[in-house]
Amino acid sequence: MGSTFSGIELGKRSIMAQTDAITTAGHNIANANTEGYSRQRVQIKEFDPLYRPDMTRAERPGQIGQGVDVQSITRVRDELLDKRIVAQANQETYWQTRSDYYTMLEQIYNEPDDISVRFNMDKFWESWQELSVNPESKAARQAVVTRGQTLTESINQRWESLKGVSDLVDGDIEATVKQVNDLARQIAALNASIVESKGVGDSPNDLLDRRDLLVDKLSQLVNVTVDHRDPDEFEVHVDGLILVQGGISREIGFQLRDDDSGYNKLIWKDTGKDAFFSGGKLGALVELRDVDIRNEIQQLNTMTMNFADLVNDVHRNAVGANKVTGLDFFVQHPFVENVNGNFDRNGDGTLDTSYVFRFTGTNELDKEQQVGIEGVMTLASTDGTVEIPYYHTDTVETVINRINDSNSEVKAYLDRNNHLVLKATTSVSTENPDFVIRHVEDSGYFLANYSGVLAGTGVAGAYDFNQADAVEALAAGTQFGVSPVYNPSAYITINSAIQNDVQNVAAGFLSPSGDVFAGDGRAAVEIAAIRNTSVMVGSMRTFDDFFADSVTNVGLKGEQAETNHLSQAAIMDDLRNMRESISGVNIDEELAEIMKFQHGYNAAAKFITVWDSLIDTIINRLGV
Repeated sequence: MGSTFSGIELGKRSIMAQTDAITTAGHNIANANTEGYSRQRVQIKEFDPLYRPDMTRAERPGQIGQGVDVQSITRVRDELLDKRIVAQANQETYWQTRSDYYTMLEQIYNEPDDISVRFNMDKFWESWQELSVNPESKAARQAVVTRGQTLTESINQRWESLKGVSDLVDGDIEATVKQVNDLARQIAALNASIVESKGVGDSPNDLLDRRDLLVDKLSQLVNVTVDHRDPDEFEVHVDGLILVQGGISREIGFQLRDDDSGYNKLIWKDTGKDAFFSGGKLGALVELRDVDIRNEIQQLNTMTMNFADLVNDVHRNAVGANKVTGLDFFVQHPFVENVNGNFDRNGDGTLDTSYVFRFTGTNELDKEQQVGIEGVMTLASTDGTVEIPYYHTDTVETVINRINDSNSEVKAYLDRNNHLVLKATTSVSTENPDFVIRHVEDSGYFLANYSGVLAGTGVAGAYDFNQADAVEALAAGTQFGVSPVYNPSAYITINSAIQNDVQNVAAGFLSPSGDVFAGDGRAAVEIAAIRNTSVMVGSMRTFDDFFADSVTNVGLKGEQAETNHLSQAAIMDDLRNMRESISGVNIDEELAEIMKFQHGYNAAAKFITVWDSLIDTIINRLGV
């Protein structure tokens, strides 16, 4: 039998349910402009009926209802859409970051014509051309020196500009890593709070919103995916590795790189292993610093190193107006003082490495002559070594081109005396030094007896830099140059002896009798001819190729970054708008909900008033 006061309880439940619904709608309105907030809805269900279907139930025609109850308060959220946004967001910020920094790089290369490196180099070549016409002119020599100084200053300035952008990116990396670590800690702390809240039966909607917002922000910094198949353990993965697992988060740390850059590499603090990121702002920043900008600086260094080396090679063999010879036109700073390039690489006090930049063979070659021998050269490459075969019918030029077209980090050409020159390039890997020949080996005789570079063949006669006095593997009389200090574009300058006395500028060569002729401009002609000579500046064959490639490369990559950013931004706008249409707060809709539940509240209150009147009649008036 039903209770006399059951109607009061039924009305109370209705009032409480309508009150919860009105409060939730008000909560939605209050957070209409809160970032990451999802609108909430009260899930209402009927309360359990009075009678259960067993033998004790009263004989009544049907169950008697007991009103309404609030089952839960849930967020309106599309989890599949959320996962797609998290997975896609890293690409938007990746391309945005690249676009922003490539805008800076484009500004560096978009120099006014009268101060650009290319313009000043053209003027430098023209001054040598003028000197070759008037080799006895002091004014022409002064023009060579002055334009040379202007050129070196513009090269120094470009290096400083590129280094400045690289330092800016490095600072941005440190700030972004701190953001990632902080977000990971916050997500882990929220995970613990959410588990506690769910443990007592609550629906921590606001905490879930806060966690989803933090995951969204994290997904813009690194390439993350989320996994919450276990309701009590929410996980965040970065490129397949766990970043957050429940209430535990991992931290990204820094470790100084083993090179002269002064930059740190990223590591996982708990394991000490290198940390790699393929997307997001952090992935873009690391790639910009360690690949893109590093490559631009390396290309500038390669051009500078080869440019100075080629000019010096002619100038030191020529003679000035004051009969001085043997002077380098540009100053080059060797990496080590040891004449054989020996260096203590691991810091244990023992010389264990040879830093050599250039080998020049002893034999004069004819580039059109067939070599008449065969074998396989093994040279250091971007990922270990590369094998380069040569055959009887190959000409010298064919073999040289085969070396230069390979992915070896050694380039070859014939110098002014038609001797084979092998030069080291910059290294793709940061673990290997720039401008250091690491390995040269030949199973045949092209690099040994034929060109006069190596003393022997095979593994036993190979040159390998991982030992002191590695130059002992070179043939007798082979000239070699010690590797320069890192970043020659930062310090290149004209020899002070030439700056102090322009008569030291060499325009001609000594005659067989040892005399100097005032009208001899052969050296100046040779130096001026370097401008259009195939000199293999890295992967570019001439200096003009270098400048054309540099500007084109930066422009195309900047265009690619901007185009992809606009594309990804459009995709993300569509996804976010879709999520907003599902989870966002609509003020008009919430006001309509409030009005609906207000009517329900008023009706429930009226019901209680009526029931109260009925009880009053029974208690106070029945039987009077």
